[in-house]
Amino acid sequence: MAFPEFFNDVPSLRLRDPLAQLLGAAPDGVMEYRYDDAVRLAGHSCPTVAGAWLSARAGLRSLYGDELPERGAISVSMPDAEDAGVTGVIAQVMTLITGAAGASGFKGLGGQYARCHLLQFSETNVRGVRLRRNDTRTAVEVELDTRRVPADPRQQQLIGLVVQGRADAAQRVEFGNVWQQRVRRLLLEHADDPAVIRVKSVR
Repeated sequence: MAFPEFFNDVPSLRLRDPLAQLLGAAPDGVMEYRYDDAVRLAGHSCPTVAGAWLSARAGLRSLYGDELPERGAISVSMPDAEDAGVTGVIAQVMTLITGAAGASGFKGLGGQYARCHLLQFSETNVRGVRLRRNDTRTAVEVELDTRRVPADPRQQQLIGLVVQGRADAAQRVEFGNVWQQRVRRLLLEHADDPAVIRVKSVR
């Protein structure tokens, strides 16, 4: 399967997962995730998936610095309901990276390693996405503003043709290329742009 080449340039995320180590899935406990893992999970690449990836990256860097984050020891809170807008898509990417899951998540072994109930929705006091270390209780909120990375002007015209079923094969290809150009800019040119990704510590 061939993905756009720029996927290879997106920084990967490495975490330590004690459960994966215990169960022999990762002998050294280190799990590495790449952007294409998030694309496979979501089934597509878009500013929402890319934004969730960057939000997780920024939040983990703020919480752990140079230390490897511990997957399964991070809580994630979101302000909207699970089925509101793109909240569910963002939550899926957060679960992939952090291990935080809702009520249906892994229940643990002997009272340890549980991932269920680490993902919460409809938290009205949260702005953006809140990530919290469960060991130190330190937390950050990450807000994303993709308006700073506008779409190519051609996208609006092309998407109209696509959704109306009037786009020919060449226009459909052009639409996909234009769409991914914005994703590439977001991931590679604005990954550390404080105007796009804002991180603040919270109690």
